[in-house]
Amino acid sequence: MAVCPGNSFLHGNFLHIISRRGRGYEYTEEVCPWRRQMRNVSRGDFLNRTPANMSRNHRVFRSVPDACYLTDRPYSSHCNDECTRDNKLLRSMPGFVKIVEVGPRDGLQNEKDIVPTVVKVELIKMLVSSGLPIVEATSFVSPKWVPQLADAKDVMEAIRTVEGGRFPVLTPNLKGFEAAVAAGAKEVAIFASASESFSKSNINCSIEDSLTRYRDVALAARKLSIPVRGYISCVVGCPLEGVVSPSKVTYVGKELYDMGCYEISLGDTIGVGTPGTVIPMLEDVIDVVPIDKLAVHFHDTYGQALSNILASLQMGITTVDSSVSGLGGCPYAKGASGNVATEDVVYMLNGLGVKTNVDLGKLMLAGDFICQHLGRQSGSKTAIALSRIRGHASKL
Repeated sequence: MAVCPGNSFLHGNFLHIISRRGRGYEYTEEVCPWRRQMRNVSRGDFLNRTPANMSRNHRVFRSVPDACYLTDRPYSSHCNDECTRDNKLLRSMPGFVKIVEVGPRDGLQNEKDIVPTVVKVELIKMLVSSGLPIVEATSFVSPKWVPQLADAKDVMEAIRTVEGGRFPVLTPNLKGFEAAVAAGAKEVAIFASASESFSKSNINCSIEDSLTRYRDVALAARKLSIPVRGYISCVVGCPLEGVVSPSKVTYVGKELYDMGCYEISLGDTIGVGTPGTVIPMLEDVIDVVPIDKLAVHFHDTYGQALSNILASLQMGITTVDSSVSGLGGCPYAKGASGNVATEDVVYMLNGLGVKTNVDLGKLMLAGDFICQHLGRQSGSKTAIALSRIRGHASKL
């Protein structure tokens, strides 16, 4: 990668600006808000000799595997503590956000072609190695309804010895719960809807009937000391009913909380939400469920997922569901696109100075892996942009 006086590049969290002065080079190491003082570094510290086909004012930076080459407006997504302290908005951000990766289950469940078990297992391992603490592994639903996840038992057996992560699985009823426990599941999830019509089309029963089923699951889980996570779908809009009232979400949320769900994820299943509809919904739910027991789960159909996440963080939410490469959709919600991409969430949180403990580079490798298998481009704008920059730099 070539750099010359007047140009700049990113290396890790640092912005480097090169200028020519005398026989050496002078450069700055800066991160947002770019205030550090200049210091001299000798040419031999980081510059090689000029190749024959380059001018004397050009040099080659030695080893920058993660460098991003920028020519006009240098930018780093990372924000340091000083940046956070100086900004009123950023001070309201949580210091840490837990990301729940749903790609292996919610991301793959709608794929028409069956993904081999070995590919699913490798994806899960790569996601855990990137630092993601929770990876939703699979679902113990009837293969008749979701054939993609018919290998749930085999997946659980293959990841039994994987360390460093938790692997919750979806269980639609007591039968599914018992099958999950027999397969070695240590954590389960149940899923209700705030829309009566969607509940009937998705799980073939009314909201009240679904809650009755889940009380049985919650009771059985409590006896075995197995944590239960709750999901609520269609929290702002339904493909069948249209707008969903916050009061309906609040009702279901309270029922799941009273059952003993340690966390309740609020899902915008068809991705129609905006901060203008998400905030009132959260305000209602927070009245009956402690905010530290809530998570958000946004689909990006209208490109609003990140703005909805930002609004949720400002409200006090500290847990976000996302899917590697933006995989996903809903088989019972026509037109719903994938979940928000985990890469995009991590990139934004880095820029807010919020810790996730997720390695973006390793996360992108996991995304590349599954997208290559599926034969499609990543749905993550961050992954696409960084891949293009990396590819461009390799040609310089």
